[in-house]
Amino acid sequence: MALNPTDSVTEGFLPAAARLGLAVTLLTDQPEAHERAYGNGRQDHAFPALDIVPCDVRDFAEVIGRIAADGRPDAVFTNSDHLQTQAALAAEYFGLPGKDWRAALRTKNKAELRRALAATGPDAADPLRSADPLRSADPLRSADPVWSADPVWSADPVWSTELATGQEPATLAGLDAPYPCVVKPREGVASEDVVLVADADELVWRCVEIRARRPGAALVVEEFLDGELRTLETLGDGRTLHVLGGFRTELSPPPHFIEERLHLLPAPPPQPHTDQVLAQLRALGVGFGVCHTEYVVQGDRARLIEVNYRAIGDQCDLVLAELLGIPLFEYILRTHLGEPLPDDLGARTDGRVRMEYVLADRPGRLASAPPASVTERDGVRLDYRPLREVGEEHPLHRTNRDFLGVLRATGTDQGRIDAAVAQYLAAHRWEIV
Repeated sequence: MALNPTDSVTEGFLPAAARLGLAVTLLTDQPEAHERAYGNGRQDHAFPALDIVPCDVRDFAEVIGRIAADGRPDAVFTNSDHLQTQAALAAEYFGLPGKDWRAALRTKNKAELRRALAATGPDAADPLRSADPLRSADPLRSADPVWSADPVWSADPVWSTELATGQEPATLAGLDAPYPCVVKPREGVASEDVVLVADADELVWRCVEIRARRPGAALVVEEFLDGELRTLETLGDGRTLHVLGGFRTELSPPPHFIEERLHLLPAPPPQPHTDQVLAQLRALGVGFGVCHTEYVVQGDRARLIEVNYRAIGDQCDLVLAELLGIPLFEYILRTHLGEPLPDDLGARTDGRVRMEYVLADRPGRLASAPPASVTERDGVRLDYRPLREVGEEHPLHRTNRDFLGVLRATGTDQGRIDAAVAQYLAAHRWEIV
């Protein structure tokens, strides 16, 4: 199931499905875009037998009905941030392995995520006591209610409140919030319309501004978590949960939060933060398939920003698979086919990467930019990929839609990687007029 085509699907999951010998029915509300993406211009990738079918994929009932018309499948899968709950419900309907739909909804809905985490802990009434927090690969297996206090983490709630659909931004004028704070769409992605606000007046007008672009959208206002931003990438089969790695993320200056570069953290991921994040994921019921979690380090505490119940994007998943030296996309698909993961994935631990995103700093037409290129020197591989064609004109979004290109620098020596990136950026120019 997919909305728009993405590199993760085009270069990751579809080629992996082909290597596994699978036939794929792709349900999408943008069939023409997918036809173009997998047409004559994309013969550099081996695709599986592929049937692109129009469907209102945001409606789980439509998804189930469309799947049922073709007979019971072997798996239902999506990597879309927007479609995890629908895919989980469809998988459960057909008795297939999949994510717990409650966990998928809980992580997608940022207000519910905060409520769920605030309600967990040894002294709290646990709203999640309905099933094993790591759902079995056998979706029909029942489980007794469980709760155990994790010795490395207990409830560390983040202050938040919700501006629900139908509520006017003016109702926030008297809000006793810990300013500065962050306002964001409740089901948003890619830092779109995520902004830091200094006081109550700015909070109200920012909400009005966001609602002008997203009429009626529910918004979340929450505590600003200052500190180093990191990610944790995990893969589970419902019984075993593997840590694939993590990244340190550098953002643009406030008030917006645009990812400018990521560095792979040396393995194993740093403690005690990793165990704290894993404990919070278990409390949320997350543990099946791949997950990308963002958190802030504050001393010895790991405080969650958001949980994206899918693979990390913006080509980081492609690089991660390459550096780990494992069939990552095949492993992800195999879990949804009901196959257990190995106890040891056999991943390399010596790889390093720097993902450098070239950002537009103004609206306008891209007049010049370097072409795609791949070079290797002194143990560093530089892979530059344009994300916007020369001649295209765009507004300034203040999200990852402002990316002009991505430079993937990989090797085993971080110092050499950083030097190679600096040399590349100094030698090339991106001009917007």
